[in-house]
Amino acid sequence: MTGQATTASNRPAAHESELSGVYGEGIVAGLLGAATVALWFLIVDTLNGRPLYTPTVLGTALFNGGAGLDHAAALPISYEMVLRFTWVHALVFAAVGGIAARLLAFAEHTANVGFGIVLLFVIFEFGFVAVTMVFAEDVLSSLAWPAVLVGNLLAAGVMGAYFWRRHPNLHIEP
Repeated sequence: MTGQATTASNRPAAHESELSGVYGEGIVAGLLGAATVALWFLIVDTLNGRPLYTPTVLGTALFNGGAGLDHAAALPISYEMVLRFTWVHALVFAAVGGIAARLLAFAEHTANVGFGIVLLFVIFEFGFVAVTMVFAEDVLSSLAWPAVLVGNLLAAGVMGAYFWRRHPNLHIEP
């Protein structure tokens, strides 16, 4: 009887450990994606002669409601805005990575949902771009929207490569 209780109590602990590993993997993937976007825009901004311009503009839009974006070209670089926006950006990507990792863990056990997850990702990516184009027109007028799209695609590629290495046996069936 005691042996059965021990076995039953070990099962939830093993499940919790597996879940924490999945979410940890997702956080790492999300942070890799966030770092990819940050590095991409650091390169783009540096080539344009204004390092850290993009996170300053995005931080101003997020934390100041866009106040000061009327003349975004003259917006001074704010290290405080850069740090605040980078923190939020990393948290959002970590959350998205956690969700993606959980969905991939589910797809490993149920192969026929994999295509739906890929489709959901594609819809999410293009939905993000469409919503940004509609609701953040002021921000996009300050930034080149193709650069935003390329940054998101680079992040998706890095996160996908990380997940691919972590899940070599994942099979997606339509």
